[in-house]
Amino acid sequence: MAKFGKRTTAARAAFADKHNVSVEEAASLVKDNAKAKFDESIEIAMTLGVDPRHADQMVRGTVTLPHGTGKTVRVAVFARGDKAEEAKAAGADIVGAEDLMETVQGGTIDFDRCIATPDMMAVVGRLGKVLGPRNLMPNPRVGTVTMDVKEAVEAAKGGQVQFKAEKAGVVHAGIGKASFSAEQIKENMLAFVDAVSKAKPTGAKGTYMKKIAVSSTMGPGVSIDVSSATGNA
Repeated sequence: MAKFGKRTTAARAAFADKHNVSVEEAASLVKDNAKAKFDESIEIAMTLGVDPRHADQMVRGTVTLPHGTGKTVRVAVFARGDKAEEAKAAGADIVGAEDLMETVQGGTIDFDRCIATPDMMAVVGRLGKVLGPRNLMPNPRVGTVTMDVKEAVEAAKGGQVQFKAEKAGVVHAGIGKASFSAEQIKENMLAFVDAVSKAKPTGAKGTYMKKIAVSSTMGPGVSIDVSSATGNA
């Protein structure tokens, strides 16, 4: 029989028989059992009743969490001239055009969010095979292809989270840190669930939100009562 360390054993005991709990209890459970020596991320995973292989069932969008993510986000902007200067003034970490494209093509991707002005998409489009698999490709549907680079950069730096349904209709994202209060984790969680709810595609049939779970980087996950998270209790 496998042997577990004290931290794992304690966490397993705390989560025993905890299934479909309320949002409040989930936030407290995950926070109180994040015992690693670093500030663990709090992550949410949602199983949706969609098949993202069909265009009318794709779920994607953005949400600005009320308490941010607790993570420092590095932002790259593809822009020229005044828009490049605007991006720098807004706090973008990397700004460029063809030079940035060449850097990315060379294998250096030192950023977490990528923004582009519409006129730069001919350049950025060449990076589809590199940025696409990393979910970094700028997209007008989530506000990362825009002339308002100032707003886009400030949103990314201010705790905006992007989400996109992956295979099997699963959406997941980081929604905070273990150092957050349980109330902050709860409020971020509810904001994320609300954004995914509002992003329900026209092609979704039957039950849209099937399962919701939350966990810390090194801790167990706990399932949440969907009605508690959606306000349909």
